[in-house]
Amino acid sequence: MYHYDVFISYLRTADPIARWVRNHFHPRLCELLDGNLDRDVQVFFDGSVRVGGKWPDELRSALRHTRILVPVCSPKYFYDEWCRAEWASMERREELAGGDSPTTLIYPVIYCDSKNFPAFAHERRMQDLTEWNHPYEQFEVSAKYIGFHDRMNRIATEIEELVSAAPAWRADWPVLNPRPDAPPVSSFPRL
Repeated sequence: MYHYDVFISYLRTADPIARWVRNHFHPRLCELLDGNLDRDVQVFFDGSVRVGGKWPDELRSALRHTRILVPVCSPKYFYDEWCRAEWASMERREELAGGDSPTTLIYPVIYCDSKNFPAFAHERRMQDLTEWNHPYEQFEVSAKYIGFHDRMNRIATEIEELVSAAPAWRADWPVLNPRPDAPPVSSFPRL
């Protein structure tokens, strides 16, 4: 049985990204999804882990019981073990659920610098939010925030469609633990 509609996956060790997810992305997504659907929407992100809970076990359980993965992408996202495991797990589920017709269970958004993403990430259509990647709470009262809210409204509408089309839950949904690739070597010489 599904417990969550959306699992927000992001590089938790990157402070600006974590603040942006916590201050802006997560609250707006919850608000817009909840306002548009006829039931309570459940969105998982790391703030959902219970105090004292076993972090890896809670993440695995939440991922297994989630309909759609929304990765907040940055170049380092793809070299983080947990982020790659979340992406790969949902990618494998797409393969298992798809059969003859493709199933979309990953809805990536770009936080910053997509030109340095690995090739497999570029195969997906992504929503570019780099124009609104301000992590500060004051962003919410800026004129630019209206554009962010409008874009989030479109994103919520698209995610609603994916949530509605998600395959029936299966107890054998895999949760993979791939090792991340080594980061690319810089082309700039060290001095």
